[in-house]
Amino acid sequence: MNREDLKNLKAWFSDYVERFYTDDPEDNCTIRIKEKHTERVCENIIMLGKALGLSDREMMLAETMGLFHDIGRFKQYAVYGTFNDMESENHAELGLKEMATHNVLTVCTREEKHWITKAVAHHNAASIPEDEDEKTLFYICLLRDADKLDIWKVLTDYYKERDKHPNPVLEIGLPDNPACSRQILAAIRRGRLARIQDLRTLNDFKLLQISWVYDLNFIPSFRTVKTCEYIEQIEAALPHSKEIKEAVSHAHDYVNCHL
Repeated sequence: MNREDLKNLKAWFSDYVERFYTDDPEDNCTIRIKEKHTERVCENIIMLGKALGLSDREMMLAETMGLFHDIGRFKQYAVYGTFNDMESENHAELGLKEMATHNVLTVCTREEKHWITKAVAHHNAASIPEDEDEKTLFYICLLRDADKLDIWKVLTDYYKERDKHPNPVLEIGLPDNPACSRQILAAIRRGRLARIQDLRTLNDFKLLQISWVYDLNFIPSFRTVKTCEYIEQIEAALPHSKEIKEAVSHAHDYVNCHL
């Protein structure tokens, strides 16, 4: 693929997303959030790619992965009215189906298609696959980092304004009460990625987001987390308790160790 191909893919993506806007302002706000998220993930992956010294071709591939990583979200919301994969279907798999249905990667070589589809398929997985080659794993990790960096931005911005503009879709339907899952807290203390299956409350969801630091792969990603104070901002939106403070301190230490 070349720059003109990438330009055409961006135009196709914009036309595709436009179909999901309706006369409902609330739905449109939700679709807009995901469209803007995609734009910023592309910006993040370009930022990471430059910091890591990627070639022009590698940069185009990385940006294409960012462009299509969440394409399944739009149909997911249109069909199910939620972004909760456990209550609908895996949005990465749904996205790959949409990409195949519309033959969006026809301009790509077989190798390029492999890298793009593998990155999209695993961008939201609980862990990265162990049976892929080094190049494929690199792209998977690159997309996962770029995606997390913007989700942190979206959610930390949301938590600041939540009292004025609550959005149940962003909270994936979880109840807002003071409770925190022991399994979630234990995972963070042990330096592990918390499991979405253990989510019971909105506070659990916030703690899960903090545990994402254990899944970061590149120094520029850690640097962004530190500079933007994402962990501090999420912590400020949590109850003040000894258990939470102790768990979150492990996440802080992990970020600092990678800088």
